[in-house]
Amino acid sequence: MLSDKIKLTAKDILEKEFKTAMRGYRPEDVDKFLDLIIKDYETLHAEIEELQQENMKLKKQLENSSNRPAAPQQQPAGTTNFDILKRLSNLEKHVFGSKLYD
Repeated sequence: MLSDKIKLTAKDILEKEFKTAMRGYRPEDVDKFLDLIIKDYETLHAEIEELQQENMKLKKQLENSSNRPAAPQQQPAGTTNFDILKRLSNLEKHVFGSKLYD
């Protein structure tokens, strides 16, 4: 997946040889800079690998949680179905008055 998008590896950078010219760059400076790039590449690849693994783990957790049936909602402490029905009856009496029961 990642290897399809990135053209260079740390090994490619390490093994790269540059031709020297009369007034070219100092090979020591180029080597130091390339060593720094190699370290960054290795760090980048390690971070990407870690994030891909975490991403896969989270996708599995999401898949597992969506496959589970939803937990039934619990009523607040001290509230029973009887209490709810009684409140509903009182509300109906208040809203509709005695017409509801005539």
